[in-house]
Amino acid sequence: MKHALHQLGEYVLLMKKTIGIPTRWSMFMKQLVREIYKLGVDSIWIVVIISVFIGTVIAIQISLNINSPLIPAFTIGYTTREIILLEFSSSIMCLILAGKVGSNIASELGTMRVTDQIDAIDMMGVNSANFLIFPKIIGMMLFIPVLVIFSMIMGIAGGMAASYISANMNPSAFEFGLQYYFNSYYIWYSIIKSVIYSFLITSISSYFGYSVKGGSLMVGKASTNSVVMSSIMILLADVILTHIMLT
Repeated sequence: MKHALHQLGEYVLLMKKTIGIPTRWSMFMKQLVREIYKLGVDSIWIVVIISVFIGTVIAIQISLNINSPLIPAFTIGYTTREIILLEFSSSIMCLILAGKVGSNIASELGTMRVTDQIDAIDMMGVNSANFLIFPKIIGMMLFIPVLVIFSMIMGIAGGMAASYISANMNPSAFEFGLQYYFNSYYIWYSIIKSVIYSFLITSISSYFGYSVKGGSLMVGKASTNSVVMSSIMILLADVILTHIMLT
């Protein structure tokens, strides 16, 4: 408990040091573009692949489990859409990104720490936390809505593809279910959740990487800890945000 409170205090102090107006906007913008490409654009491929396959599996499993004459055929499309919009494209996708993006950030900053690159930046009079971490946080928060939209589109496309290859589904009924009682607020709900999750992923991973003490073995440990803690905080935030925004 004492160790957890100590880490929480260090995290808060680091974020206080990180979040602020950059001293050199030209350098900040260059860093921001680089981080958007590295953390966001490079993650599109994994988002697309996972979303297509998960969307397909969700549709097939729903069709197998509610195959009853008492349940309308369009329920498969409706349920698939609700699962993808409400939970998969925001929470589950961000859990996956916590593994890819979070470990990347923690290992990068951890390596810079153990090789004294961060100390060298501090010695030059530069706020290393603001210079290194702030562009990562802003870049991921700016680009995460794009990843969420990609995930929604490809997840629904995967479900639609399943309706053509599965004997238990009717494509026209599936398409009707996708349009049935559509609530556009769910898209904004997922985007808002994902923006908060992206802050948690980048800030927590940055903390573990930036605070590495020791050699290269500790970099691997920091990377693992960042993924575990980011995932826990995403799940906790999911419960809180769902209660606040949907009830």
